[in-house]
Formats: sequence, structure tokens, C-alpha cells
Amino acid sequence: MSSRRYIIIGNGFAGTTAAEHLRKLDPSSSIHLFGDEAYPLYNRIALPPLLRKQIAASKVMMRDLAWHEKYAIELHLGTRVERIIPEEKCILVHGRSYAYDALLLATGGAPQPSQLPGAAGAQNIFHFQSFDDTQLLSERLETARCAVAVGGSFIAYELAEAFVARGLETHWLIRGPRFLRRLLDEDAGSLLDAAARADGVHLHYGDEVASFETVNNQVQAVQTQRGLRLPTDLVGLGLGIQIHLDLAIGTTIATATGFVCDDRLETSIPGIFAAGDAAEFFDPIAQMHYRMGTWNNAGAHGKVVAINMAGGDQRYHDIPEYSSKIFSDQAITQFGLSPELRPDLHMVRRLDRNEGHYRALFFDGDRLAGGVFIGKTNRAGKRRYLDAIKARATFAANEREALLDWKAV
Repeated sequence: MSSRRYIIIGNGFAGTTAAEHLRKLDPSSSIHLFGDEAYPLYNRIALPPLLRKQIAASKVMMRDLAWHEKYAIELHLGTRVERIIPEEKCILVHGRSYAYDALLLATGGAPQPSQLPGAAGAQNIFHFQSFDDTQLLSERLETARCAVAVGGSFIAYELAEAFVARGLETHWLIRGPRFLRRLLDEDAGSLLDAAARADGVHLHYGDEVASFETVNNQVQAVQTQRGLRLPTDLVGLGLGIQIHLDLAIGTTIATATGFVCDDRLETSIPGIFAAGDAAEFFDPIAQMHYRMGTWNNAGAHGKVVAINMAGGDQRYHDIPEYSSKIFSDQAITQFGLSPELRPDLHMVRRLDRNEGHYRALFFDGDRLAGGVFIGKTNRAGKRRYLDAIKARATFAANEREALLDWKAV
């Protein structure tokens, strides 16, 4: 009979997946799962369609209290872990000590707030990360007629998409020259720009908020640095997230953009692991550390880290990837490394404006490292590319253009 004690901080997809797999691997152990929200696991990638009123709130929930009872996972909701004491192998919660044999940090992060004039106290500036965020914003959209989305991130895109889908006059303010400017070149950006404008979004590039004009804690207009004044009923911010790293304070857990860990997802302190958005993990294929804030990555982390917390020796070597619809008539698929992480990568690419297709492949020296496709029907051959990256396949310069033609086999 196992007497091992597992503690998981963060009940998102990475943490809950790890808890489930730990129970299967170690049926007699104790598992404590702490979450600072009021809900068991819910599907964050279902929040955009919920905000667009395309699905019901009940479809977002993935786990309930009965599921945790079935798996004998002690769930602590609305609970903030105060401190880790690695030398005693315990955590403190409301003054109570919980001992562990293996600890997982799946703490995620919080939306980056605006510090600009007028932001403090404004009741109609919204973030979009949690179920509660979605419910509050959706209620406000019922009576709004116009809105401004701010930022060049996927969150800002999801806000703009929801605003226009709900019938609002929608302005999207992007500081850079295009959406996802660190990933996409000008031609790729133009295809996504066309998709946004076709749905009725007004885009403003190379500009950012100077201040929020407020009356009685309500933003009435957004004033931009280039002199635009955008009257609005609400503002949605997509300015990135701040990773929750506070628990590393007072310990020797190494941090950078996240909790630094190896390819087993173990941090600089043996027995303490990290997963999901908060993990700055080592990718043995790319031969570098980075964070990857995607749903697929979080789930894959949860499975691997459970094995290692239970005493196994599993390396994480999945190829990070994601796909997303972009407004009504476009889609984007990205996998492996990109210029966002490695600006030195060499690129080959192809653009077909008539089809609305774009395909770019990225090379680290002679080795295929990643790619990005745009177009609803432009995903053919993706598995071949992923297999080639995992195999660390190399291609001479005169062979790379032909890779753009790869199809499924």
C-alpha cells in the first residue's frame, strides 16, 4: 500500500490531469488539489463560444465534486496556498501544514492590468480569462452598443470576435503593425486583417491607449496616443498574463518567465514539479527552455508530470501546437518553434491570396523546427511536419521549398 502524499497547487487542466493520472498510477496515495477559483475544472477554450452565446454555461464545466470524490482527490476550492517550505516538505494554507512527497506547481497566471490614467476603479474594463470574467462581460454585452478591444494577443482577438458576433460596433486597438506580430509576417497578417474587417471589425494598428475617459467609474471613451477618441460602452483588455510565481519567494526554486524545470518538469528543488502555463520547461527537441500557454500543452504536461511525481522517469517531448478559428472565415495552425521564440530561425513561405492560404516553415540551421498555416482548408500534411520535427530531420536549402507541398500520407 502506498503512503505517498501528493499536493497539486492549481486545479486547471494541467493540475487536474496530473491528479487524475496520479490516482491511476498510485491508487492508495493521498492527493490534495488546491484551486483559488470557486469551481472544479472547466474548459477555458470553451469560454470564447460561451461569450459569443453559442453554447450554454453547463457545457463549459468538465469536472464536478462527485468526480473528485470518485477519484479520492481532496479538492480545496477558493483556497490560496500561502507558502512552500521545501526543507520541511510541506505547504502552509490558512496556518495549517500539509506534508508532501511530491509537489506540483500548476499556478497559471492572471491578466496583465492596465496602469493608464482612468483604468483604476473603472467598472467596465474587462479581462477575459476565467469563467467569472466571461459571465460578467457577457452580462454587460447585453446592453452595450459599442466596445473596444485592446492588445495584439489571442485574448484580444477573442474579445474582438465576441464583440462583433454579439452585434456591437467593435474597434480593435493593436500597438504593433499587425495581430501576432512576433509570429506572423506582413502577408500573413493581411489575411487575418481581411477576416476581421469582413466581420465588421474596425482595426487600428500602430496605436495604443493613452487614457480612459471615465465618468462615475465608467469608461466613456478611449483616447489613443495618435489622437483617436473612441466612444465606448466597455473595454476588453488582452495584454498578456502575469505568471503566479509568488510561491517561489523565500525558496531556491529557480524562476524566469515561469518556474524553471527540466524535461521531466522537475524544478531546481527535487520533488517539486511545474506544469502548464507556469512551467518554463526544457524542450529536448528544440534544445531550449520556454513557456507554452496552450490547452494541449497543459494536458500533456499533466500526464507526464504525474508519472515523474510517482517516481517514474518520463521525458516531455511533445511538439507544441495549436489551431484556432479566426473570425468567420479564417483559421490559424501553429506548431513547433516560431520567430516569436527564436527570431533567428530561417523561413520559407508561400502565399495564395485567392484561396486565403499562407504556409510558412521555420528552420534551425538545416533542421525543420516549426511552422504556421493560415486558411480553413490549409492543414494538410501537419502530421508529417510534426514527425519530421520530432525526428530532428534535416533538409538542405534547395529541398525546403518542396516541403511546402507536403500532404497527408
